[in-house]
Amino acid sequence: MRTAVFDLDGTLADTSGDLIAAANGAFVAAGFAAPLDPVTHAPVAFAGGRAMLRTGFGLLGMGEPAEQISELYPSLLDIYRRDIDRNTRLYPGVVECLDILTDRGWLMAVCTNKPVGLADLLLQRLGVSRYFPVVLGADSLAVRKPDPEHLIQAVVRSGGDRMRSVLIGDTVTDRETATRSGIPCVLVGFGPEGSGVAALQPEAILEKYSDLPDLLEQMVPQP
Repeated sequence: MRTAVFDLDGTLADTSGDLIAAANGAFVAAGFAAPLDPVTHAPVAFAGGRAMLRTGFGLLGMGEPAEQISELYPSLLDIYRRDIDRNTRLYPGVVECLDILTDRGWLMAVCTNKPVGLADLLLQRLGVSRYFPVVLGADSLAVRKPDPEHLIQAVVRSGGDRMRSVLIGDTVTDRETATRSGIPCVLVGFGPEGSGVAALQPEAILEKYSDLPDLLEQMVPQP
């Protein structure tokens, strides 16, 4: 069966505000100033919690202290879990798109480098968990994106066919994962990289979710 595998942060939803707030909260709780700007550093948020902490310590003039990053990381996760959907919103048209894909018989899964417990929680809070019976996070397997096995297992566990699957993502990590998996990739043009995703040469660029159902039909036609 045909399978559409979605990244989460920056693809289905703009999570940057809550991620940046959690990182700043962890810094403040540890006695530092809040170094990250929610607009300027939004792209860093999609690189993960430790990337935000590394950036924050750099802005504070402290380099990248591995021990302190490890100490602050659990605090960041706790703060983020508490306020996971305070500012996060699905991108326009996501629910309508998922309804159409469901009606057309597509299997759907999420493959994200967010810890799976947080991914499940966020999908529930956003009201879209019903569309994704399979969710693989950073801690679901021994590997994570860009290792191709992360994506391949999302397809396999969905009951799909690797040769009739597409990854929808937003960053170079998703592009590399798809390439290494032999699976075509759609990158969103409204995520953290914006129009810059064109340089990654995906099979297609998505400008709005209302276009995705027909785009996927073109990429993987119904037999």
